[in-house]
Amino acid sequence: MTSRRREMADRRRNQNRTPGPPPPGGPEFLLVGVVRRPHGVKGEVLLSVETDFPERLQPDTVLYVGEQHEPHTLTSRRGHNDGLLVRFDDHARREDVDGWNNLNVYVRTDDRPPLPEGQYYLHQLLGLKVVTEDGATLGTVTEVLDTGANSVYVVNTPEGKEILLPAIPDVVLTVDVPGGIMTVRLMDGLV
Repeated sequence: MTSRRREMADRRRNQNRTPGPPPPGGPEFLLVGVVRRPHGVKGEVLLSVETDFPERLQPDTVLYVGEQHEPHTLTSRRGHNDGLLVRFDDHARREDVDGWNNLNVYVRTDDRPPLPEGQYYLHQLLGLKVVTEDGATLGTVTEVLDTGANSVYVVNTPEGKEILLPAIPDVVLTVDVPGGIMTVRLMDGLV
């Protein structure tokens, strides 16, 4: 895995983690971008987009910047290479955004767009109890790895071991987010 892909995988794993204990039911904030650097003299910053829903980043959207989740209202956005140039309501000069390099930008979890049936946000899978189609408990989903071809669910067993389950239809049979259960079929060699 290249260092850029490793960095992206690490960022995706960490996108659901906030300082302190997570609130009940999941994280309060979700990563949508990373400030790369200031751009020009009018308070714009280059934002690398880290969400599958960049269309949610529209003027008048409240975004939360940095690990302190400081709220700022987006006033403008425009495409730039493979990212966005954005400006916030209270930042009209370059000096206002100096020092923002590499700060994470978040939205509140409750502001996320709904997904079609059968699709889930990564943070919704974390903590699911994993059982086999025969009803045997394997453990809990603790991490989702992006391998390129498909995701891999890391399941921690009660004995402290890790099971890596490919997120493919032959293995993952059902996901019941409200019920907190993922049902899987174990292929030879997975355990």
